[in-house]
This record gives sequence, structure tokens and C-alpha cells, in this order.
Amino acid sequence: MQITKKQIHFSLPWVRIWAFVKKNAVLCVALVAALVTSFLVPPDAQYLNYFDWKTLTCLFCVLAVVCALKNIRFFTLLAERVVAIFKNARAAVLALAYITFLGSMLIANDMALLTFLPLGYFVLSSTGKEKYMAFTFIMQNIAANLGGMLTPFGNPQNLYLYTKFNIPTGEFTLTMLPPFLISVTLITLCCLVFVKKEPLEIESKKIELPKGRTIAYGLLFALSIIIVFRIIPFWIGLVVIPLALLFLDRKALKDVDYGLLFTFVAFFVFSGNMSRIEFVRTLMSGLLEKNTMLVSILSCQVISNVPTAILLSQFTGNYTELLLGVNIGGVGTLISSLASLITFREYVSHNPDKTKSYLLQFSAFNFAFLIILTGIQLLILL
Repeated sequence: MQITKKQIHFSLPWVRIWAFVKKNAVLCVALVAALVTSFLVPPDAQYLNYFDWKTLTCLFCVLAVVCALKNIRFFTLLAERVVAIFKNARAAVLALAYITFLGSMLIANDMALLTFLPLGYFVLSSTGKEKYMAFTFIMQNIAANLGGMLTPFGNPQNLYLYTKFNIPTGEFTLTMLPPFLISVTLITLCCLVFVKKEPLEIESKKIELPKGRTIAYGLLFALSIIIVFRIIPFWIGLVVIPLALLFLDRKALKDVDYGLLFTFVAFFVFSGNMSRIEFVRTLMSGLLEKNTMLVSILSCQVISNVPTAILLSQFTGNYTELLLGVNIGGVGTLISSLASLITFREYVSHNPDKTKSYLLQFSAFNFAFLIILTGIQLLILL
């Protein structure tokens, strides 16, 4: 059967639409959820109160500056220098996991993965250690999701809850410190058990950073962090950072993960509408009163941690257990965290024939972490 040019031309838009849906699955689900609930709660003036403008601004500022730093290969240079110190597979995999831990605390979990997963691939493929690829990616993914729990800007849901409930920084850190330390310990043990001390050599390419831009981006990043910690009004960042990057690196503004930002917008609409439906309010409030942390963990496994944080925050003031739940709940199913989808997409792009094997390993490690962290944290809360 011969395919005509007309058929090809007709099918192209659908191919592009399907490719967009596959790449932005969570965003599409969020848009559909917002649209459906808009029929139940017709748009009115209250919709404007749904949006947390400070969270959206902080998220945009951090993502934009991180994109600029990434474009000058700042994080690649930093990571390569750390990894180059280690001379065997176990130490290298541990270094990659720790770098991702650190990165998630400073530049958010999704950006840490986008930055350091390619480095993990480079290290293992250039040294002939591809057999550790799936394990390393999974450890980096868990490190990104659980490492980011320690700082208000480490995970998107943290930034939202930190802002919404005005959580004191010291209280935030003390709340998240126990599960963070347990996570570091578990990842370290996994690397010691599942990776052998096989010798390897890592060839690093010489990278020179442009001094002027490096200093400028460092100052802009500091400004983003200051805004997150509420030291100056958030609108200052919304003016200064885009204006500076407009002259320094327009590509950084283009590379911002706007899909993540619009996902937040859509879920703000969805959660705002849900909170105005009496049946939903009664049901969710009743469940959260019994065990906020456990309900939020289970919710993450179905609708991911970011929408869980936005939705459940409408029905409870117990931000401590909600914060714990949406962070611990970031491990588990593939859709429990947006970051996990990034890791899956990156691994499959390099190993399209090993999807099933990866999913089995991913599920085994993630659910093991989920069960251990949940059990220990429930004992701590007793």
C-alpha cells in the first residue's frame, strides 16, 4: 500500500501532538483535570486566588538561573572534577549519587537529574561499565528525590509548602533531617553492596568558564535563594533575573522548563476547584485527620508528589506530616515524582531495548526505600 503525500501531510500534526503528549504526560493530565473540574466549578473571580504567585516566581527564577549556569557547563565542570578524584566503579557511582544529592538541594531535583544523569552516562560508557547504568540512574533518581527534601527549594513541592504555610526555615530543616539522613545511609549501603571496586579511568575534558558570566550567574542564583528565604520581595527577582538573562543568555530563558510551571498552574486550578466541592472537602478532611503523612504518601503514588502537595494543602493545616509525606512519597511508582519520569526518559533514550529490566529494578529499589522510610518515620511520629 502506497502512502500519499496528502496522507503524510495530514498525519504530521497528529504525530507532533502525540509526541508532545508523551513528553509532557503530567502536564497534559493536569490540564485535563483543570478543564474537567472547571465544568463542576465554573470560572469566577475566586480563580485568581488559586495561584501562589510567589511559588511560581521563585520556581521560574531558580530554573532560569540554573539553565544559564548549565549553558556555561558550570555543573559539568564541578561534577567532573569530583568524579575524577575516584579511581574505581564503586567510588564513582557513590560520587555520582552524592553529587546528585548535593545538586538537588541547591538546584532542585529535576534540574539536578538533567545535569548529572548525562555525566553518569558519560562516566560509565567511557569506562566500559554499562552494566551499572540502570543501577546508577536509579540511585541518582532516588538521591534527587530524597536529597532535595532537606531544602525549601530542593523539590518543587517543598517550595510550594514552605511558601504557603510560611514554615520557619529551622523547623523545616529539623523536620526533614531524619528521613534525609536515613536516605543517605540507604543509598550508601546499596552502592557498597551492588557495585564492585572495579578499577576505571575517567578522562575529563578541559573546560574553562567565562569569568564574567560565572560571577553574574552566581549573583543571580544568590538573588533567587534570597527570594526563596523571603528576605526581599519576590517581584524583584521577576524583574531583575529575566532582564539580566535577556542580555547575558537568552537561550537560558528559552530552556526554562515551562512545562513544569504550567503544570503547577493547572494543578492550582484543579486543587482550587476540588477544595470548593463539598463532598471532596468532607472526604479529604476526614482521611487527613486519621493520618496525614500516610494519605499523602499513597496519593503521591497515584497523582505524583507536586499535585498531591497542592491538592492536600487545601484540606489540612498539618504541614509537618504533609511535608514528610510528599517527600517520602517521591519514591515508589514511576509517576510518584516528575523527576522519575525524567530519569526514565533519559535511560530509555540510551537503552531502548532494556525498558522492562529497568522498570523491574526501579520498582524493587524504590518500593524498598518507600517501605523503610515510611516505617521509620511512622515510628518517629508515634
